[in-house]
Amino acid sequence: MMWTSLYLPVVILLMQCSPSVPVTVTTNRHKVEVEEHKDAVLSCIFYTETDQQPRIEWKKKGKDVSFMFYEGKFRGPFEGRATIEGATVTLKKVTQEDAGEYRCEISAPKDSVTLGETNVTLKVLVPPQTPLCEIPSSAVTGSVVQLSCRDQHSIPPATYSWYKDNQPMNPPRLANATYLINSRTGVLEFKSVAKEDTGRYSCLASNGVGLPKMCEAKHMTIEDVNVTAIVAAVLGVFLAVLICGCGGFLLQRNGFFSRHRGRSFWISQCHGAAHISSQTLHRAEDMSNVNYIPPPQEPQDFKHTQSFML
Repeated sequence: MMWTSLYLPVVILLMQCSPSVPVTVTTNRHKVEVEEHKDAVLSCIFYTETDQQPRIEWKKKGKDVSFMFYEGKFRGPFEGRATIEGATVTLKKVTQEDAGEYRCEISAPKDSVTLGETNVTLKVLVPPQTPLCEIPSSAVTGSVVQLSCRDQHSIPPATYSWYKDNQPMNPPRLANATYLINSRTGVLEFKSVAKEDTGRYSCLASNGVGLPKMCEAKHMTIEDVNVTAIVAAVLGVFLAVLICGCGGFLLQRNGFFSRHRGRSFWISQCHGAAHISSQTLHRAEDMSNVNYIPPPQEPQDFKHTQSFML
């Protein structure tokens, strides 16, 4: 009994002499990452010195600091879609508009340190959408061809992989590889396409959030350059110019042209023939473009609508 009477005053003395802890605020997660349309928990843990009813406030930081929780109520866009337990807040079905930096403030007027705060950053993750793929329908052998794939909505940014005929195309490791794949930008580039590159191509976007998404496969055909058509067109233009030049010279030498008659007719006929040959050449040259287009039907044989005699 004597020892008990001596022990109790000592305990009371130690309690009175022990230092008290002023208001402190912390969190168990300063960075929170949550998939879009799911709940996010923003933790805020506090301790006070003596004040048993501290004031709890949450603010969202941006261009302007706005109240999220103030005077015991959620404000603005958080009203009706957030709950609080202690000082920890749960946001329901977060969207990209909820992403940002939040601050939890605890005010304890009765404490020696009256204010404490902590910050929590919320990042809302977005799974990939179906990427937009640009795949040419045709190209000619030996040309440089680029296939592109992009998804501008995924967070974090998606990485891309390419498939040919439903088989993955591994990123080449050799310096002399015939194609290059940039998994960050989604570009598949052929340095010099060959007929073996003909096939159905598709692109897969993934970022570790949700399921990867693939664009619809498209067929790309690689054709040889029609050298014969180009050579024939060049010869046609050359012959048209040569015939018109020589013919006009001979007719003028023989006095067929007068000052005001005959020459304009001959020049118009030559221009017409040269124009047709030039069109044929342009059509043949178009076949060497990256986007190959089947050649048009051969134009009908040129026929004189008038005749004349020397």
